[in-house]
Amino acid sequence: MSARGEQVRSEIIHILADGAFHSGQQLGERLAISRVAIAKHVATLAQLGLEVHSLTGKGYRLAHPLTLLDEQHIKHHLHRPDTPLNLHHVVGSTNDIIKQQIGHWPSGAVCLAEAQTAGRGRQGKSWLSPFASSLYLSMYWNFTLGYQQISGLSLVVGVAIASTLKRLNINNVGLKWPNDVYVNGKKIAGVLVELEGQVGGECHAIIGTGLNIRLPQQAEQIDQPWTDVANELSGEVDRNQLCANLINELQRCLTDFEARGFTPLLEQWRAFDYLADQPVSLLAGQQVIEGVARGVNNQGALLIDTPSGQRTFYGGEVSVRRRT
Repeated sequence: MSARGEQVRSEIIHILADGAFHSGQQLGERLAISRVAIAKHVATLAQLGLEVHSLTGKGYRLAHPLTLLDEQHIKHHLHRPDTPLNLHHVVGSTNDIIKQQIGHWPSGAVCLAEAQTAGRGRQGKSWLSPFASSLYLSMYWNFTLGYQQISGLSLVVGVAIASTLKRLNINNVGLKWPNDVYVNGKKIAGVLVELEGQVGGECHAIIGTGLNIRLPQQAEQIDQPWTDVANELSGEVDRNQLCANLINELQRCLTDFEARGFTPLLEQWRAFDYLADQPVSLLAGQQVIEGVARGVNNQGALLIDTPSGQRTFYGGEVSVRRRT
């Protein structure tokens, strides 16, 4: 995408953000381009996940008014207003932007985007990232003591997200080991932690989060039950305020985690444990283990009671089994 094209699409989005109709002629006159060019740019925005309605004689409007992310608005609500914020309209992946800044940003620095074209989850799975429908946020953290300092990191990030949602009065928030956030049994957020560094040296953590705010109809392609903040609150949410709240909670939890490890946060995680005392199946490599989930230990490893005794797992894909 050309820089000029991105600038034009950004201006179109700002105009349409009020949720009212704007004719192609009006848009063209304001942006000094033809109606045909406007139509092409609107089609590109639709490909990014924006729900744009077109009506002959009226023009274009969004399905819902849009609150775009605003750096100054977010910083106004931060406990650490000097936090570096790198805000983009469209990127491949916010995690990849953070990786390019390792060595230049302090712990707690943040990259945000309105949309991602190459968002991903664990094990390389794609992550649906439509425009302005979620919070796509990555945070950098430098652990000076190296890899020995990060046991339980993804669980700590889950605690921060769950705590942020609870403060919105969203009930029945659950954390599904190791990195998914659920509300009423439906996924609302995910976590992807990527690590860089050398054994015996510093560990650079790139902490990616995706939190559903108001997903478009195309989200029906998601292959699991899902929900979003707007649905749980039955109304609008200030994305900038929510973004600041999440950054504050992430920085609080990560500062505590860096200083004292996972143990002080263990009880908070247990309060949100989605799998507690449920029959589960764990896929670890080519092996499937069945048993009953019994929480996690002080390193963030999953504990499962199996017919042969309690076992400890540091990785794998876990799912709840139906009781028979």
